[in-house]
Amino acid sequence: MTNELDAVTRSANSTPFFIFNLFADYILPYREGWAWTQDLIYLLGLLGLSERAARTTLARMKTRGWFETVKDGRRSRYMLTDLGRAIVAEGDKRIFEEPAPSCDGQWQLVVYSLPEELRVLRNELRKKLVWFGFGNLAPGAWVAAQDRRPEVEELVSRLEIAPYVSLFAGPRIGLMSDAEIVARCWDLPALAAGYDVFLARWQPRLATLAADLEAVPLAERFQQRFWLTFAFQPFPRQDPNLPMDLLPPDWPGFAARALFLHYRELLSAGLPEFLAELPA
Repeated sequence: MTNELDAVTRSANSTPFFIFNLFADYILPYREGWAWTQDLIYLLGLLGLSERAARTTLARMKTRGWFETVKDGRRSRYMLTDLGRAIVAEGDKRIFEEPAPSCDGQWQLVVYSLPEELRVLRNELRKKLVWFGFGNLAPGAWVAAQDRRPEVEELVSRLEIAPYVSLFAGPRIGLMSDAEIVARCWDLPALAAGYDVFLARWQPRLATLAADLEAVPLAERFQQRFWLTFAFQPFPRQDPNLPMDLLPPDWPGFAARALFLHYRELLSAGLPEFLAELPA
């Protein structure tokens, strides 16, 4: 699944990424999981994408097994396959993950040593550990402050690399403090700066919208909600979701997440009507 998700997100402004976002946020919850081709083209047009780019990408995504189509006369409707739904679910799981509870003093440690001929699997393991919130403590050693054992065990089993991987859990017993482990494994200052940029950009914009939401056309609410989510989506791939007591004071990630969730809900007003009456 990691390779499939990476294929979608490799280029953050790619048309496949936009289309998956449309299905995750709009088609699945509001349109019973399917959409006419013309509806997708219309929505993508509101986001600045051409009809040609939309049609070409939809065809390619179908070829990759992410979508299936059903003909109804001269029209076709698109639906996610099981693989496509799994990709959407994997992304949603992290972006809407609740903040971690307080640290219980336990660390998860993954240690691996894969031979060079398995470097493709080694790279996939590394990418997935980052996605799970692990940080690189030393060559071949990754740590997380949350219990990610089920995810790691499933990944190792799927990749068939159990002989090369060990998973441990327990309190810190080394010479490094928790703060030193965090500083070595994650660049929290850079992540905080990214959250600050997100807040500075979106807080005033969304406050203006909220002040007179009824005057904002439904199409514009759709656009703003889409771009808000699009702007927030990189953070789950970068943020290990550390427990509060391992974070610096006034961690901006909490404010950014609260703003994201609040305005997503606010901008959802009228979405069912908008999506039910598309002009396409």
